[in-house]
Amino acid sequence: MAAAWPELEAAARERRRELALPGAAVAERVAAGGGRLPAELLALPLLQSLELSGCAALKELGPGLAAALPALHTLVLSGNALGPAGLGAGLGGPLPALRVLDLSGNGLEALPAALGGAGPAEEEEEKEAAAFPQLRSLNLSGNRLRELGPGLARSAPQLQELLLSGNRLRALPGALLPHDEPAPFPLLSRLEAADNEVEELSPDIAALPALKSLDVANNRLSALPAALADCPRLKDANLRGNPLRDRRLEKMVNGCQTRAVLEYLRSKGRTDGGREETRRRKREKPQKKDGERDEAEAVGKLLLKVLHVGDNPAPMVVRASPGVRDVRPYIVCCVLRGVQLRPGNALRRFLSAQTKLHEDICERRTAATIATHDLQLVKGPLTYSVQPPAELKITPLGRKEIKAKDLLHQLQREAEEQRKQKKRQNVSGLHKYLQLLDGKDNYPCLVDAEGTVISFPPITNSEKTKVRKTTRDLFLEVTSDTSLQTCKDVMDALILKIAELNRFTMENKEEGSGSDDESDALCGPENANPNQNTEQPLVVEQVRVVDMDGNLKVLYPSKTDLATVSSLLTVIR
Repeated sequence: MAAAWPELEAAARERRRELALPGAAVAERVAAGGGRLPAELLALPLLQSLELSGCAALKELGPGLAAALPALHTLVLSGNALGPAGLGAGLGGPLPALRVLDLSGNGLEALPAALGGAGPAEEEEEKEAAAFPQLRSLNLSGNRLRELGPGLARSAPQLQELLLSGNRLRALPGALLPHDEPAPFPLLSRLEAADNEVEELSPDIAALPALKSLDVANNRLSALPAALADCPRLKDANLRGNPLRDRRLEKMVNGCQTRAVLEYLRSKGRTDGGREETRRRKREKPQKKDGERDEAEAVGKLLLKVLHVGDNPAPMVVRASPGVRDVRPYIVCCVLRGVQLRPGNALRRFLSAQTKLHEDICERRTAATIATHDLQLVKGPLTYSVQPPAELKITPLGRKEIKAKDLLHQLQREAEEQRKQKKRQNVSGLHKYLQLLDGKDNYPCLVDAEGTVISFPPITNSEKTKVRKTTRDLFLEVTSDTSLQTCKDVMDALILKIAELNRFTMENKEEGSGSDDESDALCGPENANPNQNTEQPLVVEQVRVVDMDGNLKVLYPSKTDLATVSSLLTVIR
């Protein structure tokens, strides 16, 4: 006897345009149907948005999906067990209205024929007509793709966003760009291929005239093509985590200095021809001794001085209560003195860098969360504890005081509204970290000596300790439910980024700009020496996290910390 689908009956009765089937809840029925979507789904011709994600039993779409749902503009099938064969039957025909297609987290080793994958020879004529003429966003992240053929450009000519992270791609763009078409992907503005096996970023990348954002982090690139600088609209390039041979280029890449990287590649491309002779002469010069080489390499490094707890007359201490063990057990803190946020756009760059770290190394806050506070507004000692959602109160950044449970509901509503407005995949980055607190009886919080909650991870920190242009000293906090090492790695990256921003601010003189409110008003004389940060390094003060009995849980930075960024930082301990 076929399993009943009351959700589909209700959707047909109410003439719904949107339908989301929770994967875990329907997995048993999908399995009973042979791993396919139910036939009743084909009786919903008005359907415009369909999601069925996280269903390990879903292996096939079943035949006729495209023909039965001509109005479909959003199709989210992430986290299932779909392969190209299982997709082929359902996507065998055109979907003229489809704008968003999410196939992330499946088992795709190749694309189905409808998306430009290899198909029978007799299908070639059909491929000439675009199967997805309105497709704007295609998410193929987290599959097993080794290459993409040129057929995708023909199947989805209006593509604006192509997400390929977490596959097994070796080259980019590779065969993605057909050479027999003058302008493939004329609207593609976002291309993500992080965490692949890309060994070559070819000069063909310049054939994407609308490309604004490129992410090829954590691949195997040893060099970058000069043609990357020929992408006319490229503004944001994440190239970190690649074994680049050019150390100067690597330094700029690690600093997320896209403009500087492109200028460097552009100038390098112009002068490469004349540099071969210079390289030959350099090879013939006598090599420096080890001591001389070490000293030369240290000249350009950023300086960071560590103030140990024993040398600090008033060290900050964080006490961790036993309750955090079952909610969000890991926390690492430190104090950083001497930041420069006053000139020009320094504060904006600082906040933007924190956002980018949250997106990248923190995996959209799901692996870890950063909170930065104005040290002068932090009343220690601090307590890392838990409180019930109905009792925990905080004044979030840019909002009025609110209970934690109400704030969470408010953010969930805002995220859902944003999803509907943008017509994007159902689970956004915002949804993901909000879900970390689902089912928790208590929420984590960092409380100051006056009993005020200054941080509610992974959601927000408090308006009370907000970082402003006048801030010179920071209290930094990283929390995670993953591991202590994750916290330390994120803190290392955060300190490096602040040090790089500090140097950039001091070396690029900017006029002070007015603040948005009186509390951000500038005060005090501006530092006139652009190289002062190389003479007066940032100072990081160790902070101890102890249990309620005073026993040490973690000390940061310890002797082994900051090793991950040692190639760019000179740490004076």
